[in-house]
Amino acid sequence: MKATKHVEDPKSDVALADEPHGEGVKVREAFWVYAPGQRARLWDELYGENLMALGWNNVQEDVSHYRSEEDLAAAIERWYDGEVSSVDVKQLSDFVVRMKPGDKILVKRGIRELVGYGEVKSGYFYDPNREQYRHLRKVEWMKKGKWRLKEGMKALPAKTLTKLKKENRIDELLELLGIEYRPKPGDHGQVGEGSPQSPFTEQSFALLQRLHENPTAAFYNEHGDEFKKLVEIPLQQLFRDVAGRLPPEVADRLETEKRIFSRIRKNDYGRGGAWDFYWGAFYPVGGKRTEDAQLFVSIKSDGLTFGFYVGEYGPDAETRFLEACRRNKTALVKLLKDSLTGGDLIFGDPDRYEELPLLEDKSRAVAWDEWLADPGAYGTRVVRTQKPPRVIETDRTELAEMISETFLRLFPLVLLASHDNPIKEIADLLKEGLDGGQSNPIYTLEQCAQETHFPRSQLERWVRAIERKKQAIFYGPPGTGKTFIAEKLAGHLIGGQDGFREIVQFHPSYAYEDFVQGLRPKAVAEGRLEYSMVPGRFTEFCRAAADVEGRCVLVIDEINRANLSRVLGELMFLLEYRDRSVPLASGGKFRIPDNVRVIGTMNTADRSIALVDHALRRRFAFLALYPDYDVLREFHDTTGFDPKGLIEVLARLNSAINDRHYEVGISFFLHPDIGDKLQDIWEMEIEPYIEELFFDQADTAAGFRWEKVKGEMLQ
Repeated sequence: MKATKHVEDPKSDVALADEPHGEGVKVREAFWVYAPGQRARLWDELYGENLMALGWNNVQEDVSHYRSEEDLAAAIERWYDGEVSSVDVKQLSDFVVRMKPGDKILVKRGIRELVGYGEVKSGYFYDPNREQYRHLRKVEWMKKGKWRLKEGMKALPAKTLTKLKKENRIDELLELLGIEYRPKPGDHGQVGEGSPQSPFTEQSFALLQRLHENPTAAFYNEHGDEFKKLVEIPLQQLFRDVAGRLPPEVADRLETEKRIFSRIRKNDYGRGGAWDFYWGAFYPVGGKRTEDAQLFVSIKSDGLTFGFYVGEYGPDAETRFLEACRRNKTALVKLLKDSLTGGDLIFGDPDRYEELPLLEDKSRAVAWDEWLADPGAYGTRVVRTQKPPRVIETDRTELAEMISETFLRLFPLVLLASHDNPIKEIADLLKEGLDGGQSNPIYTLEQCAQETHFPRSQLERWVRAIERKKQAIFYGPPGTGKTFIAEKLAGHLIGGQDGFREIVQFHPSYAYEDFVQGLRPKAVAEGRLEYSMVPGRFTEFCRAAADVEGRCVLVIDEINRANLSRVLGELMFLLEYRDRSVPLASGGKFRIPDNVRVIGTMNTADRSIALVDHALRRRFAFLALYPDYDVLREFHDTTGFDPKGLIEVLARLNSAINDRHYEVGISFFLHPDIGDKLQDIWEMEIEPYIEELFFDQADTAAGFRWEKVKGEMLQ
């Protein structure tokens, strides 16, 4: 699809958004909560350009020519082959259609922090020359900083773009930002947009009240059509809306379609009973609604209740949940603090509080951390409630947003009851974006020095070089610990941050198509093959790195075994100019994020550094790593093995080799029980290498055979 650029008119919105509001009616500007990329990674860039942007990279054209929201929604679904949720469609529609110049933007990072505030100054426009996030509006940014939500404040919406509707919520957030806002004279609220009504009415709750007073199958059967119209179908529709708002990392783990609803009429073997409520629940895929941990919504005559619960017929799930809370108490308090605070959640079952003598004030609510420390004492549920008047005045869209945001906050509790290693699952999930940014363990250079036995001063020098150039190569002969130290320093560089590290090994067949992008075959119908452009390992690494703030380190082992100029291609330019981007053959632009670090390892016995392309050498810091006998001595300080004789033999052997690039390294001998393994290592690993090096000097090679040197090394 050919991309076209829309020329913006700052004084007017696009035609698709020009809706009449009625003569003499003035529309108050709207307030939107907006995330400029995951964990606000694009905020500094957009702030400097006075822009706000949405990604939607599949939508590669100006969409302002679509004349209705329905046409736009249909086009979006075509671009994404139908694999897009209704909530995602609504976000782009909101951005293109509903947002107006004059609307206010609250910029968020995660769900507990605001970082900026501004006012929309233009209609929607599209810029095909941007590398990504091409759907744009001009914004005058008025504030930039960090404002953490106060204790008791409701979490911010999890979506990229959400329109705020409650006046008190808007005022609360503006107060946090230190902004005194008053509607302009003559404003009469937001009109002209319209919204779906609440799915429930006064008749819904009146009918449930009558069922509460007469909980029989006969009453339900008599009013079956009313129950379906007023209670059951509305709740089912609401569930579909909620499911569409859940991100894939949550929705894919839950059953959101089959067997999710209860029945009002009881299965009580002919006794004719009926429940006085109707409910539905999302539960782990492969589980059961009546047994497993779940995210539920229940409607009764006294209102709507939604949240987390463990099915009463599921003792295994409850046991797993309670044990996970007990075993991981400290980690959970750190991980779930932002999700569980806010004052809108009720922890446990208040009916059970009366049974607990430890509660002096029976009326007080249980705090989130108090409940998390012992959920078995209070009841394994966490809920929000809405009374009938509040439900009736809230439209279906807002109800669905309220429930889905609550489900996102509570989904980690489902993982606690359904996974053997829930802490890792929860940490990975939060890093994926529910509230992003869990930190890696801090790994200090002092710890690194203790584990590698290299002096801290040397480690500091290497780290400075990596940070200065952003890419470095450890080079030296085999057995000097190049890969080992590269991985340790990668751990130090990502410590205490939300970045990550990966390792890849190059080989002679490794190509540009593997590393950057290339055509890959895919089997399709009737045995045919279809070729499509697939991103390579480094491209995917950089895309993931762009979604976090911390350093991300790629270790490339044996970097010199591949044809580097061919593998790297245009990356040669980007390695040096991190603030620039280049077009790729498949379309679009690519750049290396500034938080990416590359550490290579190079075995100089395979290929001399002198043979590396000069342009490439200029882009890397080269860190020499030759046999360091002090490391060997320090390692064996506590093993009981005296390395003195071994070091003397190695020094003599390396002197005979007389080429630093081919010396025998010390890592062969860094084993606590080296005394027991030394003969095998020497005969099976060192001697074949010696024979290769001295193939034309038989006497020299013979002088280093095991039988000749064992007495000296095992003295």
